[in-house]
Amino acid sequence: MAVNYGSKRVVVGAHYGLRDWLAQRVTAVLMALFTVVLLAQVLLSKGPIGYDKWAGIFSTQWMKFLTFAVIIAMLYHVWVGVRDIWMDYVKPVSIRLSLQVFSIVWLVGCAGWAIQVLWRL
Repeated sequence: MAVNYGSKRVVVGAHYGLRDWLAQRVTAVLMALFTVVLLAQVLLSKGPIGYDKWAGIFSTQWMKFLTFAVIIAMLYHVWVGVRDIWMDYVKPVSIRLSLQVFSIVWLVGCAGWAIQVLWRL
């Protein structure tokens, strides 16, 4: 005789666990460190802060690399958060999938634009 303790659990929502939790923390730390580095460069610069100063800050190769890494980290950070929101609160699969595809396209477009701006400096 089988005992039924309730219905089977249907797993819906963000179930990626530790990997996504850790990715959110690591990307947040990287973005925070980038902010500190950028603020230090701005606060330690002499003279008025205009386009030339900003272009000078981002013209060095190491700053371009760091900025590129932060852009990628931010994309992943945003994707994990937005995906979890769609998975937790949008129940119809077709709408959720549409929102996820739109989010991916939007984030890739934003990354392309950010990288284009960065390498144009």
